Amino acid sequence: MQHSADTGKQISVVEKIDDAPGKRALITGASSGLGLEFAELLAAQKVNLVLAARRREPMEKLAAELRRKHDVDIVVEPIDLAAPGAAARLKSSLDEKSLQIDILVNNAGYGLHGDFLETPIERTTDMIQLNITALTELSYAFGRDMAARGSGQILLVASLLALQPVPSFAAYAATKSYVLAFGEALHEELRRQGVVVTSLCPGHTETGFDTAAGAPVSPILRLLTMKPRPVAESGLRALSQGKASVIAGFMNNVVAFSNRLTPRSMQRATMKRILGP
Repeated sequence: MQHSADTGKQISVVEKIDDAPGKRALITGASSGLGLEFAELLAAQKVNLVLAARRREPMEKLAAELRRKHDVDIVVEPIDLAAPGAAARLKSSLDEKSLQIDILVNNAGYGLHGDFLETPIERTTDMIQLNITALTELSYAFGRDMAARGSGQILLVASLLALQPVPSFAAYAATKSYVLAFGEALHEELRRQGVVVTSLCPGHTETGFDTAAGAPVSPILRLLTMKPRPVAESGLRALSQGKASVIAGFMNNVVAFSNRLTPRSMQRATMKRILGP
């Protein structure tokens, strides 16, 4: 599987997205982490926004700040995308407001740390609903509109963990493997219809992911940790350049390359040492 490298070189995203002013982006998971960074970067390019996440208050605060700084139109849509049918309800809400989505940032998702059999299955299926089902439904609903218009951009947030089996993150890593494979396949399917689909693979990032997942952070993982801004920049830059996928950060690209040289049994053992209890 081929992936584009992104070493964190500072190239202005603003210079790369064509006709950004006046477009509208839907960002899921917009109340924290990478969602905040995507919102800030796109608003700085005069892209109007729809922010979608469970918590209204942080999104309203972010929207007020970005309106003041960048003079863009922002709609806040509080919604739990892990709930069955939520993606369809979000699409209907935006259709009722006559809001056309030009850029879809499928960022919402979370992880669960721990042995699979020791995690309540309801929590695992809830995660799968958000990480896979909602992402797929949103890509379908807004991708159809984009294909009909002959233009559009979809960014899917996968993970570096998508590239190998990961004990202690078994189901989470598997959901991100789906996102990466799904996104790269859609890249080929939709490019003929003028729609760009890019999958972003972040490594360990300062987003609060560990706290939410209940995961410890090993010394090795701390060394590989990236700030969220350059990760978001690498994703939007790859999207604007029409790439199928991108791995954020030089060291994460080294890790990904090393996977090509090691057997999967060694990959499993290594990930267990780094991410295990």
